Amino acid sequence: MAALRAAKQSLRKEIKRRVAALSESEKQRQSLVVCQKLLSHPKYLSCQRVAVFLSMDDEVRTDSIITHLFAAGKSCFIPRYQRTSNHMDMLKLTSEADIQKLALTSWNIRQPGEDEPREEALDTGGLDLILMPGLGFDLSGRRLGRGKGFYDTYLERCMAHPRGKPHTIALAYREQICEQVPVDQRDVLIDEVLYDDQQGHCRRNDATDQNDTVGLDGTL
Repeated sequence: MAALRAAKQSLRKEIKRRVAALSESEKQRQSLVVCQKLLSHPKYLSCQRVAVFLSMDDEVRTDSIITHLFAAGKSCFIPRYQRTSNHMDMLKLTSEADIQKLALTSWNIRQPGEDEPREEALDTGGLDLILMPGLGFDLSGRRLGRGKGFYDTYLERCMAHPRGKPHTIALAYREQICEQVPVDQRDVLIDEVLYDDQQGHCRRNDATDQNDTVGLDGTL
């Protein structure tokens, strides 16, 4: 276990170094490519209830995705993290302008306040799609988060929902793609990663609807 933690920490430092070397214009360019791929993706086009993260400086920009969600009449849910635990809720945004009313946390992320009443996705109709943040990803669906386990814990809750686990798509810079991410049995695999590559995106071979994308076996 100690060796796994050390391996994850080492990889986190390396990925942070790579992403920090990107210019703002390059981040914007790659974010646009990823956004365009998502907006034409069959899973996105067919879904109605979507959870999306509000991006930090080292993450793919999601502003235009949120704009499109509301323009397309889809329901948009964003995370509310609890700093003192690994609990996270996905709460509904009422509009794009709603984001600016949210307070900034010490992590420099906007999120609804603890006492603010909002619809939680799993209390109503569940989710069709979760857009996943993370520090690193590999081509077998392994994801390296920031160490708190928010998304792994939330996906376990999704699995217990009558609707079942939603489809998961990670949004990544090319510099966040790794040869292999170290994981244990508690880490939940993601279904797909979208990033700026030659073919479009990659996906785990054991995911459903095989015809939607190419395999996550390196055949990019």
